[in-house]
Amino acid sequence: MKIRVQSIHFDADQKLLDFIQEKVDKLVTFNDQIIGGEVMLRLDKASDNKNKIVQIMIQIPGNDIVAKEQCKTFEEATDLCMEILSRQIKKHKEKVKGL
Repeated sequence: MKIRVQSIHFDADQKLLDFIQEKVDKLVTFNDQIIGGEVMLRLDKASDNKNKIVQIMIQIPGNDIVAKEQCKTFEEATDLCMEILSRQIKKHKEKVKGL
């Protein structure tokens, strides 16, 4: 699946980009009609250590599914977003089947 990654206020290294691509590619197992996705990585100016924000938008025919998390690391936030997205994709697929 083709995704576009934007990193705001910093430059993401290749290791992080590969990690995100690998995680997002697994979403195809839940729904093979996924068109593409967008990932936004942002550093917040918060004083605490949970200043890394990941927002993932997945495009499915007829719907866009979005998850956003803020954690200590981008990897942790990505994992939490993947859990949310997988639940939402499964729900969407069941809803479409029921129609």
